[in-house]
Amino acid sequence: MGLIDTPFDPTREAALVTGAGNGIGRAIAQALVGEGVRTVFADVRPDTLAAAVAASPRPELAVPWVGDLADRAACDDLLAHAKAALGRVTHFVHSASPPRREADHVLSVSDDTWAQMRAVNVDAGFHLARELARQLIAAHEPGSFLFLTSLHAGTPRNLPHYSTAKAALAMLVKEFAKTFGRFGIRVNALVPGAVAAGGFVADPSLARHIPLGRLGRSEDLAPMALAVLSNRISAYVTGAAIVVDGGLSLTNWFDPPALDDL
Repeated sequence: MGLIDTPFDPTREAALVTGAGNGIGRAIAQALVGEGVRTVFADVRPDTLAAAVAASPRPELAVPWVGDLADRAACDDLLAHAKAALGRVTHFVHSASPPRREADHVLSVSDDTWAQMRAVNVDAGFHLARELARQLIAAHEPGSFLFLTSLHAGTPRNLPHYSTAKAALAMLVKEFAKTFGRFGIRVNALVPGAVAAGGFVADPSLARHIPLGRLGRSEDLAPMALAVLSNRISAYVTGAAIVVDGGLSLTNWFDPPALDDL
């Protein structure tokens, strides 16, 4: 038996994935149940969530939850739902993020859009991870958390609400990793490139900037996510940001936003 034949222990490990209805979150959640890990699939849309569960390799291991993580009460409901369905959650993946529109540049983004982006990414991510960590610490159990950030945590995207939220998540990963490490809880970030999924429609011409010559797919992220989440494979990895972008971050392809409406 090889080292990575059994990356998880389904008898004691369980997962919660936000944004599991589509895109990268869906791919990771489906990969986890494929490894035998009981997993809560959390998403804001019941239709895409149901489809994600139905298309999973082992739907019987998927536990759906529908709610808007911009609402703190919904976050608490998700925590209670996960505890009731799974017991202790050992692996947490925060992939949920509101849709982003190219029109929402610095001079046009609304207060509501700004607040929702931060609430779902940063506030919900912080609250959920902290509460899950508290449960693990109390039980003296290890865990592994993974946050989906972005290349634009460090490079402007012409979408200030999105870039600043992802930058905040990138630092939150480091804060969590530094604090939780002593309790055996690892916290890392996965940094996607141009992945055509989850509401992001990439211009095919962007591929010319990518050394590997193509846009990314959600399925490109799932194997790396499993490896980083696994306490058997990545036991000595925490506070890291793993870039999965086909080499896109080797270039900077964004021009300043168009301001024709001024």
